[in-house]
Amino acid sequence: MARTPEVTPGALRPHEPTRPARRASGVGLLGPAFVAAIAYVDPGNVAANLTAGAEYGYLLLWVLVAANLMAMLVQYLSAKLGLVTGRSLPELLGDRMRPWPRRLFWVQAELVAAATDVAEVIGGALALYLLFGVPLPVGGLIVGLVSMLLLTLQSRRGQRTFEFVVMGLLGIITIGFLAGLLFSPLSGEGMLEGLVPRFQGTQTVLLAASMLGATVMPHAVYLHSALARDRHGVDHEPGMLRRLLTATRWDVALSLIVAGGVNIAMLLLAAASLPGVEGTDSIEGAHAAITDALGPAIGVIFAIGLLASGLASTSVGCYAGATIMSGLLKIRIPMIARRAITLVPALILLAVGVDPTWALVLSQVLLSLGLPFALIPLARLTENAKLMGVFRNGRALRIVAWVVVTLIVLLNLLLIWLIATGQA
Repeated sequence: MARTPEVTPGALRPHEPTRPARRASGVGLLGPAFVAAIAYVDPGNVAANLTAGAEYGYLLLWVLVAANLMAMLVQYLSAKLGLVTGRSLPELLGDRMRPWPRRLFWVQAELVAAATDVAEVIGGALALYLLFGVPLPVGGLIVGLVSMLLLTLQSRRGQRTFEFVVMGLLGIITIGFLAGLLFSPLSGEGMLEGLVPRFQGTQTVLLAASMLGATVMPHAVYLHSALARDRHGVDHEPGMLRRLLTATRWDVALSLIVAGGVNIAMLLLAAASLPGVEGTDSIEGAHAAITDALGPAIGVIFAIGLLASGLASTSVGCYAGATIMSGLLKIRIPMIARRAITLVPALILLAVGVDPTWALVLSQVLLSLGLPFALIPLARLTENAKLMGVFRNGRALRIVAWVVVTLIVLLNLLLIWLIATGQA
């Protein structure tokens, strides 16, 4: 099948893949993974991690550590697929599937993208409410409008500028969610015990699935292959490709160390400062408890971090949705139009008064259920010798990849069973 000209998904004007790798070196090759990593610190993470820490202390710390290690492997494989093949994961799947299976696959992938978008817009709206008392529906609309500006910046100024803006927001997120940890009475013994894998009732399984869905996110898996391809170009000679893959490993490791550290910090903060405090099962209640326990300044910094999280992640989520649609359906619509359409479900939920924190946690469970549909094809494609050539996954990497996929699928099957039997 002839290769079509590469276009940034949903861009307002055509975008030719650049070849900065021939000129740049060192930190100049970093960036795509930091954009994908924003998905790992979205507001859904805040709800899942604060709830887990406040209700069960350090019990589920091991889930975050394991999920972050899984995420490093998954995001590297996605970026590797895009660099080696010059195609995104959705494009490769779209080329290999018959029309009806492809459309059904697109439906589930779009539901995943919609779930994460709901979480991100709601989280940003909550932050505006906490900071300025803005009504939630109005806050959601503001978040949507600002994300449109960020997406316009990407389409007009290019991916590198977009990366710098997103990385700046990631810095704000990191400060916002780490600041409170400096003043929290952490328990070394509790943290060590939290690294031992175990559950405590069916509710902890539900929370673990929520945390997993908020950490290893399917839309980021689909997106990263396109980000790496669009940033570094296509058709590299083997020597340059090896250099790019080495840089990509560093890019993924550094970005997810930051994102994973933020997630772990949120759980530790809740475990140390919020256990037994009434109302900490909601972000508003957790914010009030953080403010009471650690002071108003920490409460404001936390809310600013939540706002940056919502603004950055909703822009990246919309980009991911456009990547999924263009790859699977070969349809490209203007990114701004897509942003306006996908904003509607979140605004409806906010307008009808659905509990924001409950919606956030439930959206992360839906993301967890969508993970196998992204991970199984990724593992199969990256071990395909005909597609990847000498860059196919080696034996050890194939084994580790399938162990990770199997563990995630088993957890999701357990979650489905708990929900079906009314235990979750």
